[in-house]
Amino acid sequence: MGPRLAKRKLTRQQTVRIQTQQRARAGRAGQSAQLESEGELGPEQPGLIIAHFGRQVDVEALEGPAAGTITRCHLRANLEALVTGDRVAWRASTANGTGVIVAGLPRHSMLARPDVHTRLPRPVAANVDRIVIVIAPEPQPFANLIDRYLVAAEDIGITPLLLLNKTDLLNPGNEAAIGTLLDQYRAIGYPVLATSTARDSGLDALRAELQDHTSIFVGQSGVGKSSLIGRLLPGVDIRVGDLSQGESKGRHTTTTARLFHFPAGGDLIDSPGIREFGLGHIERARIESGFIEFRPWLGRCRFRDCRHQQEPDCALRDALASGSISAERMASFRTIVASLEEH
Repeated sequence: MGPRLAKRKLTRQQTVRIQTQQRARAGRAGQSAQLESEGELGPEQPGLIIAHFGRQVDVEALEGPAAGTITRCHLRANLEALVTGDRVAWRASTANGTGVIVAGLPRHSMLARPDVHTRLPRPVAANVDRIVIVIAPEPQPFANLIDRYLVAAEDIGITPLLLLNKTDLLNPGNEAAIGTLLDQYRAIGYPVLATSTARDSGLDALRAELQDHTSIFVGQSGVGKSSLIGRLLPGVDIRVGDLSQGESKGRHTTTTARLFHFPAGGDLIDSPGIREFGLGHIERARIESGFIEFRPWLGRCRFRDCRHQQEPDCALRDALASGSISAERMASFRTIVASLEEH
């Protein structure tokens, strides 16, 4: 007989969280079931989730006379996690102007990060084909966070674009370091754009890059994503906040991912600012491949399970020594791998 598993004792906070989640699920199921039992739902139709509010989502109708209208919808019980950008089948209520999500439709891409409790993939946005990594002189940009976004993008096959915003904040104290940082990414093939909403510069080039794509803005809080959207889409209600006084990390201004349409074609998803982006749901081999300049050297080490540390005949270390791989990117890779091993 194998060892008995100890029963895990939940803390009061964990118990309260579980009870809250159970009540929320019951509430969603009850609202959906009430509408369906009363026969107040119309036929199924395709829709697009344009915003997510926990228990409910806003759905844009994609077909019929109501195409383009937005309906607040309940989630049918036992659906997979749905996020902004998901296409769904839904039914409108004929009684109160709400609706019910019946099913999620297949995705062609899904940007995710690990759940802080389960370490399982937690969807962030669906059906995107371009990720715009926004940085600014303030708050200070960190290469390791940029690299995490790049790995996530490469892993699901979406095109990254690096965007330096708030160029009006460049000065002799930060310009050289930021220039060196961006040159590193240009050297390995990533496109870089620069914008300033204060000076109205670079916005036309950014619009051209976003047209006819479904893009997502990601980056630290305070880098100006919401201000950019306000200039790209005049009239859109985006809540904007300044950097907190005495703190350069920034203050959250967007609380839920929202999707916006460009008049000339293309969609844009704005995501809440996050200071970390975990990769715990991605295997080590996929992280290695996510560093695109590593790819010519992968599989060429003497040992198949080479960890690229002190092993002899390591192709990646040889590439580092020859200058084919930068020391900064190798250090970033090792930091990411070490963080995974901690978990």
